[in-house]
Amino acid sequence: MRIQFERVALIGIGLIGSSLSHVMRREQLAGHISGYSKSAETRATAVKLGLVDSMHESATEAVKNADLVILCVPVGACGDVAKDISAALKPGAILTDVGSVKAAVVRDVLPHLGEGIHFVPGHPIAGTEQSGPTSGFAELFNRRWCILTPLPDSDPQAVARLEEFWRSCGSDVEIMTPEHHDMVLAITSHLPHLIAYNIVGTAADLEDVTDSEVIKYSASGFRDFTRIAASDPTMWRDVFLNNREAVLEMLGRFSEDLSVLQRAIRFGDGDALFGLFSRARGVRRKIIEAGQETAAPDFGRDPTHRQ
Repeated sequence: MRIQFERVALIGIGLIGSSLSHVMRREQLAGHISGYSKSAETRATAVKLGLVDSMHESATEAVKNADLVILCVPVGACGDVAKDISAALKPGAILTDVGSVKAAVVRDVLPHLGEGIHFVPGHPIAGTEQSGPTSGFAELFNRRWCILTPLPDSDPQAVARLEEFWRSCGSDVEIMTPEHHDMVLAITSHLPHLIAYNIVGTAADLEDVTDSEVIKYSASGFRDFTRIAASDPTMWRDVFLNNREAVLEMLGRFSEDLSVLQRAIRFGDGDALFGLFSRARGVRRKIIEAGQETAAPDFGRDPTHRQ
């Protein structure tokens, strides 16, 4: 594999940033990896783990002379970071991000960019509930989709280079508009997380069930909801605040469907329940057939065991 970018800057060294470092090292995609984190502890850990060739105390220093800059920060922080680094970006540099909301990132980042900077928003649909520089691993992106949402005037060559980069990281790549991305992710990712947070919160608030009983009798369903609800609170707070329209639309549809299910249970409509459950089971089979499931039951739990 040839070097694709002489210098890559990672702004944020969490799960995605550290995993990108691992896969860039393995595939020799970058000549030099520079990094930035606002946390001194994270910066020290990244250096200790060899995730970067140079670590910087400011994002401005990290992006100097970088050919590719990847914003691996919560979506709510992207605008402020773009404002900070805009004057230091190298002419012709490609700027991208990894956030799971795209329209808001475009809205917040684009006004700060000068001429000659190629902004191509992106979203690797890969992750675990783990966070921090020790959570990354090179295989995170294998056979996972990365969605790119170039703007109408994005440079085709820059888009092609970024697409090649993500394919070299192991991802399949899809191109769509920011608005379409946000609607799709609202139902496939954002709403499930919202439901998981709410169910875990409801269980914690039940006055007639002690905390020990909730934990002691956790069946697989509740246990899996708690795994999703263990995701980074800052990241998900920003996701819901920045994709509110699409999330509220999907939440409205979900509430309507939940009312139908409630009536079926209330009136003993077994056929309606069986039909819904069968349809849902079919969707699950399609996910498995599409290769979007993992055989590892501890996926995201034990960082020493990756497949």
